[in-house]
Amino acid sequence: MRIRATVAAVSGALALASLAVPAAQASGKPGTADLRTFAAKAAADEVVGDTRITKVVVNGGNEIVLGTTATKTVTLAVTATDPSGIEDVFAVLWHGTDLESPEGVDGGVVQNEDRAKCTVSSTAPAVSTCKLTFTFDPAADLYKNELAGTWKVAVGALAKDEDGVVKEAVTTTKVKRNAKLTVNATPEPVKKGKTITVTGKLTRANWDDNLYHGYTSQSVQLQFRKKGTSTYKTVKTVKSSSTGALKTTVKASTDGYWRYNFVGTSTTGKVVTAADFVDVK
Repeated sequence: MRIRATVAAVSGALALASLAVPAAQASGKPGTADLRTFAAKAAADEVVGDTRITKVVVNGGNEIVLGTTATKTVTLAVTATDPSGIEDVFAVLWHGTDLESPEGVDGGVVQNEDRAKCTVSSTAPAVSTCKLTFTFDPAADLYKNELAGTWKVAVGALAKDEDGVVKEAVTTTKVKRNAKLTVNATPEPVKKGKTITVTGKLTRANWDDNLYHGYTSQSVQLQFRKKGTSTYKTVKTVKSSSTGALKTTVKASTDGYWRYNFVGTSTTGKVVTAADFVDVK
């Protein structure tokens, strides 16, 4: 279940559990009452008893990159411990400065969809690794470009003896705008020593209008791989125009493959083109 509204101004733990409740109800699985009970007695960033969260990994440690229409399901893995064992885990991915106040969260909130699937360690029964899924819908969850960047991860773990822990920002993850890149090297074929013109265009997702627009004034690497080799080398760096267009020239020396490579920014994902082969006569 995705939530666009800001979180109510209540305690951090209660806010997290209230977000988790509808997902549990939707799945038809037990655990809702336990989460609500735990939330009622725990404050934000509070540990009750021996429960600990030892590791949180979002999307396998990779940044989350989204375009304008396609949804993306992301997995979050939480490792938690308690002598009695772990009963359940819930989590929220959020963008803002303060989860506890409506003014602090600027609209970016995505919660886990179903109850966590937990696996108990074969060597340490008190340790469980629980996996949850989150589905980002650009049209619903990422409705403005300001939501690109660092998102915080709030996690709560409930033990079987009703102890628990809640952390509103246990770790962070990057949510970025998708980029697209093209390349075209001409003429093909070309005489040795003559000029090759390499054009292309860099665009990125605009979450304000759900379209792609040219990405202006960005450094893009022009790379070349000689035929018969496996490694690309950067030949020069090209700046994108006001429309995202790329254009540069090089001298033809040998058969090989040309491509553009964009390394990304703090808000935009990286992208590399397919190779364009040029036959040098």
